[in-house]
Amino acid sequence: MNLRKLSLIFLILLIPVGGFAWYRAKSAKPRVAATAKAQTESLKGSDAAAIFQRELDAGTAKLEYEPKHGYLRSLLRNLKIPESSQSLVFTKSSFQYDHISPETPRALYFNYDVYVGYVPTGRLFEIAAIDPETGPVFYTLDRDQSEHPKIESQSQTRNCIVCHDSSTNDNPIPRLLMLSVLPDAKGNSLHRLSLLTNDKSPLNERWGGWYVTGSHGAQRHLGNMVIRAQIPDINSMKEFIPKLNLNPGANITDLSKIIDTRPYPHPDSDIVALMLLGHQTHIHNLITLADFEVRDAMQQHPENTEKLVKEDGELLVDAMLFSGAAIFTDPIAGTSGFAEEFSTQGKRDSRGRSLKDLDLKTRLMKYPMSYLIYSESFDRMPAPVKEFAYRRFAEILKGQDKSALFAHLSQSDRDNILAILQETKPDFALTLRSQPR
Repeated sequence: MNLRKLSLIFLILLIPVGGFAWYRAKSAKPRVAATAKAQTESLKGSDAAAIFQRELDAGTAKLEYEPKHGYLRSLLRNLKIPESSQSLVFTKSSFQYDHISPETPRALYFNYDVYVGYVPTGRLFEIAAIDPETGPVFYTLDRDQSEHPKIESQSQTRNCIVCHDSSTNDNPIPRLLMLSVLPDAKGNSLHRLSLLTNDKSPLNERWGGWYVTGSHGAQRHLGNMVIRAQIPDINSMKEFIPKLNLNPGANITDLSKIIDTRPYPHPDSDIVALMLLGHQTHIHNLITLADFEVRDAMQQHPENTEKLVKEDGELLVDAMLFSGAAIFTDPIAGTSGFAEEFSTQGKRDSRGRSLKDLDLKTRLMKYPMSYLIYSESFDRMPAPVKEFAYRRFAEILKGQDKSALFAHLSQSDRDNILAILQETKPDFALTLRSQPR
């Protein structure tokens, strides 16, 4: 199996962000894939940001400006992104890195398919919107007040894709980045080390370089702290983390004692929002990977299609069913109200169950199946990948596959998830009916 797909390693922190962006832009070869053209023409596309810009152009939508936050709150309302999703990151992981520090973190907001970045002293809002077929598309919106505010694609400038492209060849595969680092007092990554954050990450490896508000008992994480002491050269974050005292950053519920939270719409960086951000970005990345690789194989190398469908499809199935996800040893609770807001938005079956119901006692979700199964990007994956995923879901949930990868799913879990999907996902229900009993 391709190691790149397992680790999803990103190069953004190998050299300082500004230098990295310059290097990638200078050294990049011409991109020839049709998907690159789709990214460039994204304002004609199907993602939420492109659709909203067309509404602005037509006069059917409006962005309202306020002196303190510019267009931020209006942008979030129009894109249906809750302010309670606010997550604060103070590592220099944006092309506006000179405005980001532990004292002035960057805020991220998200919903089902759009992510917005806000730097209080920056001049731009950053937007990543999920196109159903080409994955993340990157935009900016000028913070200054304008008679005709415009969301602008960054596909041609490469301001975003230089870091968010993790492909190893000339065909860009855009990715969303959620990394944990060992941050110094300026927000730089010590020794340029990082760990990808997703459901499998142990809590004590998560959120280095992020602020975290919430309670989590005796469990510890890397958030809310900078490393001021000189540390020797290390080869692995995993080996170094056990040497750290993580108690000072634990169970913080009030960030105002650490930073000035007044420049932000919310005073929180909610732990539940951070957990769902890690889950969601990982699933979006796997969908995009399958989309790009399988479509390319179908068009250019049909002989590789079956192999890639199985390889990419199995990665996606495992992640969507939370295989290998970290187990909570204490209950977790956020501070912003995001958990309650998130759960109320879920599709529900006749018994009131939803894939957006949270557990937060021993695991993230009450019913461990990703709610992104309802996303347009999942629905519009190449047919062979979607069919493979549905077949594997059916085998696992019906108990035909009881391998160790899915031992975390009790019979009750499998029955509940299967019942929810049968009522709320019609094409999956149709797949079930067409299979032999």
